[in-house]
Amino acid sequence: MTDRYARSRDLFARAQNSIAAGVNSGIRKMEQPVPLYFSHGSGPRVWDVDGNEYIDFQIGQGALLYGHAPAGMAEAVADQARLGTHWAAQCELEIEVAERLQKLMPGAERIRFNNSATEVVLSALRLARAHTGRPLILKFEGAYHGWADEGLVGFAPPPDKWGDDETPSRLHPSQGVIPEVLDTFVVARWNDPGHLRRQVDRHRGQIAAIIFEPIMCNTCCMEPVPGLIETIRELCDRDGMLMIADETITGFRFAPGGAQQYLGFTPDLTILGKAIGGGVPFAALAGREAAMKKIIEGSVVHAGTLNGNPLCLAASKWCLDHVLSLGETHPATASGLGRRLMAGLRAIADRHGIPLRPQGPGAAFHSVMLKQGADEGPVKDYRDYVRRQDAPRWTHLRTCLLDQGVRAIERGLWFISLAHRQQDIDEALARAEAAFAKHAADWKPAN
Repeated sequence: MTDRYARSRDLFARAQNSIAAGVNSGIRKMEQPVPLYFSHGSGPRVWDVDGNEYIDFQIGQGALLYGHAPAGMAEAVADQARLGTHWAAQCELEIEVAERLQKLMPGAERIRFNNSATEVVLSALRLARAHTGRPLILKFEGAYHGWADEGLVGFAPPPDKWGDDETPSRLHPSQGVIPEVLDTFVVARWNDPGHLRRQVDRHRGQIAAIIFEPIMCNTCCMEPVPGLIETIRELCDRDGMLMIADETITGFRFAPGGAQQYLGFTPDLTILGKAIGGGVPFAALAGREAAMKKIIEGSVVHAGTLNGNPLCLAASKWCLDHVLSLGETHPATASGLGRRLMAGLRAIADRHGIPLRPQGPGAAFHSVMLKQGADEGPVKDYRDYVRRQDAPRWTHLRTCLLDQGVRAIERGLWFISLAHRQQDIDEALARAEAAFAKHAADWKPAN
C-alpha cells in the first residue's frame, strides 16, 4: 500500500537531526500519524508535500481568519517589503492600525504592539500588578494564556493533581518554571460564578486582575454560563482589579469587536493575537487609558526590537480593513457555515453510532467525543471535559478524517474562516461520511 504521507515522514526524520525533537512548537508532535509538512494553501484549502489536498479547519491554529494566502494581504506585505522590512522606530502604519482597533473595540483607548500573544499576556499581567500594587492574578482552570511561566499555571493538571473543587491546583505542565511564579496565581473553576466569588473573597485585596478567554476556545470551546462575565466585571469593579480579556483566539472571530462585543462587555485590557495579523507574528495589548497609565508614563517597561514591525503592520492593516468592510453582518456567514458543519457531523456520527457531540458558537467549535457511559449535554468546565472526553477515540477519528482530506486541530477544535463557502462544508461532510465509516469499522477501545 502506498504511504500517503511518505514525504512528510522523510522530512520529519531529517528534521530531527537539526531541529530539537523535529518541530518548532511542542504541540505539533501531537499530529498523527506524523507531523505534516505543507507546500502551499489557497483560501480554505491546503496541500502537503505529498500532494494531498485538505479542506482546512485548523486554519493556522485560528490565525488565518481570512484563509490561506489572501491576495490582498500578500500584496500589502510585498509592497511594504520593497519599502523596508524593519525600522526599529516609528512609522505611520502603526498609528493607522491602532486607530482601526479603536474603531472596532470601545475599550481600546490605547494600544501597544508585540510579536506574539504570549508576550502580550506577560505585559498585561505586569501592568496589572503595577497598576494595583497587588501580587496575585486569578485565572481559570484549563485556560491557556501562552506558553510562558505565567500563562500555563493551572492549564492541564491530571486528575490526580487537581486539588479539591474549592481550591484547584496551580500546577504547571512544564519543568524549569520559576517556582515562585505559581504562588502568584489563584485558580478558579470556569462557569461557576459562586465559586469565583468565593475565590476572590478569600484573597480580597491581593488580586491584581482576572484574566480569561471570553469563550474558552483552547479547552473545549466552552461558552460562559449566564452571569459569569457579569460577575467578573462586578468583582473587578468592586475590588479595583483589572478585567483582562484574552481574545487571542476570539478576537474578530465572533463579532467585529471580538467576543467582548458578541457577549456585551468591556474589559480593562484586551489581548489580541492570531487573526489580528492573519498569519504573521503580530499581537496587541489594547486597553482603557487609565489601565495603560503605567506604560504611558514609563514606570512599566514594555519593549521589543521588532514591536510594530512594518511588515506585520501592513498585514494587520489589511486584515482589520477586511473586518471593517464586513460591518455588523460579520460573522453571520461563518457562524452559519459552522453550525451547518456541526449539525452535519453530528448526523453522520449518529448514523454510525459514534458519540461525537460538537459544541461551540459555530465560527469555532469543539468535537467532544464522549466516553462510554458519559453524560450527555454541553461540557461546561475543564474537569467535566477530562471526565467525559474520549481523547484516544477522537485522535483515531481525526486521523480517519485526515486520510479523507479534512483537517481539524489535534485537540478537537475546528475553525471556520472567511474563505470557507457552503460547497466546502458540503464537500467536507461528504468526505467525513467515509472517514466516520472507517472509524466505526476500525476503532477498538483500549482494554
